[in-house]
Amino acid sequence: MRDRHGRRLMLALLLAPFALWIGLLIVVPRIDIFILSVSEKVAPRVYRTSLANYEVFLDEPVYWLTLARTVAMSVLATALTLLIAFPAAYFIAKLARGRAKGFLLLLCLLPFWASELVRTLGWMILLRETGIASRLLQWAGLVDGPVELLYNDVTVMVGLVYSCLLFMVVPLVSTLDSLDDALVEAGYDLGGNWFAVLREIVVPYAMPGIVSGSIVVFMLTLGNYLTPIMLGGKSSLWFTSFIYTQFITRFNWEVGAAFGFVLLLCSSLLVWIGLRLTGQTLSSTIARG
Repeated sequence: MRDRHGRRLMLALLLAPFALWIGLLIVVPRIDIFILSVSEKVAPRVYRTSLANYEVFLDEPVYWLTLARTVAMSVLATALTLLIAFPAAYFIAKLARGRAKGFLLLLCLLPFWASELVRTLGWMILLRETGIASRLLQWAGLVDGPVELLYNDVTVMVGLVYSCLLFMVVPLVSTLDSLDDALVEAGYDLGGNWFAVLREIVVPYAMPGIVSGSIVVFMLTLGNYLTPIMLGGKSSLWFTSFIYTQFITRFNWEVGAAFGFVLLLCSSLLVWIGLRLTGQTLSSTIARG
């Protein structure tokens, strides 16, 4: 009996920091945001429960159209990140050997030794009118004069994919590393070409890694503020900029909280839809990815 209570106490002590982390930094702030989002100020320090803050989102087309645009751009960034990361992850997991595997993973990790702000500023220096990219285009004879490559959707997409690539590569490498080479060889022995082996063996086996990486990348891009604003300029329509404006510029925390909660609900709904479409569960994806 004492041993059983001792094991339970030990388990409780081990889980306590994790529970406090989840509760204090994730659950409680979101509950507070929801309460603030349904609060309407009727007088100084006087509030009433209302959905007026959500009506602001629905009444102004620019808000929900920008949210739809942000979701579409985030889905596209996730797909592009997957297309770039999958071949790299397969090469690292199945073809690289020994120190080469660790070196390639280090190369993927190397850009993240600097902060997101520094990485974004680096792209701005490369792509500005007097940057290296513009000079290379002039040297190659593709343009007649300096060209501004910043402040457009393509540049924003490049920055988003670059900033999230590692979060797709790591779960894919982790999943593909456990793929038995005999399964791939059997696929070729049975007459399959590389595309058939990829479609019937590699991709289904890597699906937990694909889903987990896609969830992380999608959530990061959907909630990103720095990269779209700096690379897309003031005219960049990204939903997080509206949240920032409501909180910091207008000091309208109630509407900002409503916008933040709308973004949270939208991202959660899309992740759930993605899990349903791929036939994955969150627990299995976390376990294998």
